[in-house]
Amino acid sequence: MRAEEVLQGVAAVVIRKYDPKTDRDGTEAIDRECELGPPGGMSLHADLLGDPVAETSGPGGGRIVGLIRGTVKSVATGERRSTNAPTLANVGYILGLRVAVSHRRMGIALMLVQQLERWFVHEGAEYAYMATDKSNEASLRLFTGRCGYSKFRTPSLLVHPVHSHRLRPPRRATVLTLSAHDAERLYRARFAHVEFFPSDIGHVLANDLSRGTLLAVIVNSNGGSYEWRGVEHFLASPPASWAVASAWDCGGVFRLEVRGASRIRRLAAAATRALDRVAKWLRVPSVPDLFRPFAGWFVYGLAGEGPDAATAAEAAFASVVNMARGEAAAVAVEVAAMDPLRGRIPHWRRLSCAEDLWCMKRLGDGADGWDWARSPPGRSIFVDPREV
Repeated sequence: MRAEEVLQGVAAVVIRKYDPKTDRDGTEAIDRECELGPPGGMSLHADLLGDPVAETSGPGGGRIVGLIRGTVKSVATGERRSTNAPTLANVGYILGLRVAVSHRRMGIALMLVQQLERWFVHEGAEYAYMATDKSNEASLRLFTGRCGYSKFRTPSLLVHPVHSHRLRPPRRATVLTLSAHDAERLYRARFAHVEFFPSDIGHVLANDLSRGTLLAVIVNSNGGSYEWRGVEHFLASPPASWAVASAWDCGGVFRLEVRGASRIRRLAAAATRALDRVAKWLRVPSVPDLFRPFAGWFVYGLAGEGPDAATAAEAAFASVVNMARGEAAAVAVEVAAMDPLRGRIPHWRRLSCAEDLWCMKRLGDGADGWDWARSPPGRSIFVDPREV
């Protein structure tokens, strides 16, 4: 990224590339100002451990006052053509945009987005997209009003706390653990056409932060055990209903913290945890300690087939929550608005977001005339855990 300057009042604002040697403290300070949630009540703060792509600074002491992160990858668009191969597109994803409170309403956010979009184009991206809360009016004004993005998809973010006791998956389901190789083969064979399915799914599954892939199988309506005979046998003769899900440890990238809770609320939550620890058989719906920096896990690649696929998905998700005991405070998954598995995923409404908002923009004119940014939604969507 080349450097740019623009006058904002009496101070110059420079857009330049992030320097990991000198900018770490400044970007972490901006991240600590991050507040997610409605003003006036409890809010969720993110402590990001990754590196930004761009940042802003002022010449007076060189203070960093804004930053933006982005990545480019090849994904499936969901478009069906005559060939069996998935239709791919290079997309740029805006992972996070932050501007210091003292420097807002100066056009810095717009400058950062425009600079990142130029980098996207340089890297071969055909589309750019971002995710935000539908109530974030400032973000929507910037992206849809000034940057030309269209409202694209409205997935749901479902979150379940991790308790001391174990969740009970449906008894009809048999849950198995797949190797990264078998998981990749299964995903590519069954879900390579799903929107945003990454072409480098093998790298995702092999990442150190990927904690494993679970396959939940329901042989028939009465249950019954299932014997795994290898992925090729599974693909050639699949069971009546099944679902697959992979787990990602977000604690290696960022930690979250809920701030603004009253002392009474904190004490009440602590009491539920204490009771859950000493009396697990009571299965108390305890509230995890969200009021200090905590790690979370994310379920990705949740998909299934068959009349009882939703029940199998419930079993897979509950098993991931049980895997996270002692390592995370909550487990989340993001599913498409029309995903048939959505209704059976256990979650707490107060921790979840019923309607997230993704916005997309086409970069350039395109050669085929088809615009993914204006296409109707499909039933499912693949959420890359590297972008959470």
